[in-house]
Amino acid sequence: MFGNDPDLLLTLHRTHAAELRAEAARERLARSVPHRSARGWLRRRHHPDRSTR
Repeated sequence: MFGNDPDLLLTLHRTHAAELRAEAARERLARSVPHRSARGWLRRRHHPDRSTR
């Protein structure tokens, strides 16, 4: 069905490699960003809608 067109194969390889690099970058970024938790720095429950008085 498809021939062994070297330009097509090289384009597919580069596209796939770029997708893998982008996915790895997304995963690294997701691991580096701290997860937001409901607890503050003193491990107390933090309510962002409540003002401190």
